[in-house]
Amino acid sequence: MDIWQGPLPGGRPGTDHTPATTQVTEQHALPGFEAVARLASGALDVSLVALLLADGSAFWYIPPGQPDAPPLDGALLAACRVAARRGQAEVVPDARADARFLPAGTDPAQDGIGFFACEPVFGLGGQLLGALFAVDRQPHPALRAGAQAALRDAASLAGTGAALRSYLDRTDPATGLPHRNAFFADLHTHLPSGADTAWIVAIEAAPVARFNALVRAMGHVYADALMRAMAARTQAWMTPDMQLYQVGTSRLAVLLAGLHDALPPAQLDALVATLRAPIDCLGVPLTLQPGVGLLKVEARELRGGDPLRRVMNAAHVAQNSVRGWAVYDQRQDERQRQEFFLVTELAAALSERTELELHYQPRVDLASGRCVALEALARWRHPTLGAVSPATFVPLAEQAGLMRSLTDWVLDHGLAQLAEWLRGGLDVRLSLNVSSIDLDATLQQRLAAAAARHGVPLARLELEFTESVAIHHNELTRDVLDALRRAGVGIAIDDFGIGYSNLDALRRMPATSLKIDQSLVRNLDARPHDAAIVHAMAALGHDLGFRVVMEGVETASVLAAVRDAGCDEVQGHHIAVPLPAAAVAGWLREHAAPAAAAGAGHAERAHRF
Repeated sequence: MDIWQGPLPGGRPGTDHTPATTQVTEQHALPGFEAVARLASGALDVSLVALLLADGSAFWYIPPGQPDAPPLDGALLAACRVAARRGQAEVVPDARADARFLPAGTDPAQDGIGFFACEPVFGLGGQLLGALFAVDRQPHPALRAGAQAALRDAASLAGTGAALRSYLDRTDPATGLPHRNAFFADLHTHLPSGADTAWIVAIEAAPVARFNALVRAMGHVYADALMRAMAARTQAWMTPDMQLYQVGTSRLAVLLAGLHDALPPAQLDALVATLRAPIDCLGVPLTLQPGVGLLKVEARELRGGDPLRRVMNAAHVAQNSVRGWAVYDQRQDERQRQEFFLVTELAAALSERTELELHYQPRVDLASGRCVALEALARWRHPTLGAVSPATFVPLAEQAGLMRSLTDWVLDHGLAQLAEWLRGGLDVRLSLNVSSIDLDATLQQRLAAAAARHGVPLARLELEFTESVAIHHNELTRDVLDALRRAGVGIAIDDFGIGYSNLDALRRMPATSLKIDQSLVRNLDARPHDAAIVHAMAALGHDLGFRVVMEGVETASVLAAVRDAGCDEVQGHHIAVPLPAAAVAGWLREHAAPAAAAGAGHAERAHRF
């Protein structure tokens, strides 16, 4: 038994073609066709049953044990096409003398069609969809009434199957709404010429991570019911000239075709308010964080463009806005596309290329002028984009799940360089920035493995965490930090003073250093309020047993103001810019405090900074 489906083979009537048995259409298979074909082939005792539809689809069936079944090509295919368009029933008991079924130059007894019958196939609304064919190599006697009725029944069932396939080709089974393929088909229909326009409203039901968490917690049945509820709310908001589509698992789209003006803000506000209202779904209450995007699309933009992607971009942006809706912004879209490009390039740079490097910024003891630590700072020079700022690629690494890989890269390369400096006789410590993503039970093992690999004592290392990470740590992170301190690793609280400080949590942090954020230090010489805040922070840090570090010392006047603030260490461009590894040894030797220097010598050395 052979069952095939595919587009009709091309060619002119009278030509010979092999059926496209391996070219299956991207549409749904015809539901129930095998049963229909068995019914027809059994009732008429034929070796080929075929169905041709007006959309260009072909389905054919060869019963078991029929090696001599005629192929659906050439003259037979041409005749079937004509009969399908005609829409009339036909029975040809002996087709050997019928020129329609005889390829030119062949022997009718060997290569022709002996029997041919067709029955038109109609849709549920009575429209002609195509025809069902029963074909055999051998002539047949005239059809009995029962066989003729069986062929009509089979054609009727084929019509039902074709209608069901059409429904499935346009409809999302979970919500019953037209789906993404139907959206694009309708959009092309509504925009036939270059002057036509349409508006699209896109709805992102919830942030992707939250929706996925909802599916994990409640299951797909709940998620489907939730989307039906969102669809019902949207339909209650819509006007009669709008059409709603399900264009993704958690995404809806509304198409406004014809000469529409932009929707007024009040109407969009009403949609957002409707979608934000709590939903009682299957007895479980839930409040979502929807985003609504708006886009005007022109017919010319459909050629090679993707308006759905653009309007969903606006909906994604709107999720994090107070108003909850946003009009598509091409500049913002380009920024996001650039960010996606950078993420893929960063992944390649971490695994394959040599574009990343570390620069090292000295941290100097204010009293002696001696460099007490070097902060490792990742730098990325892209082969075509040039230098990419860490302020750009570090947050992207966190969002894209690359932060652990970036941290491991920094650990490996930073400790390798530190080992080289130690072997060269330089007395330095290395400070490494660590993200909240890294602060888990594996951090100590990862750090210890890197230190062992390069032969670096853990006491030579310091890890920097931002204030927000330090203040909002939980029991797990506190255990990790305690273990790192017991191993000799220093802990610095970075960017202190710009978060929401929790003094009780700060008191319980196993930290060794407090780094006051540069935004408070840069204008220390000109802003009395900043000076008062920094003085208070320094005093607090000392009272808690921390060494206090001032970041952002960019000028001599700021350095002078810092001296009066009671800090221990300074860092900034006035001290030294971040240096490539090759320049560090020379800088350290040039700025090293003499080992035997006493009071005056120390003061003179310190005055250089």
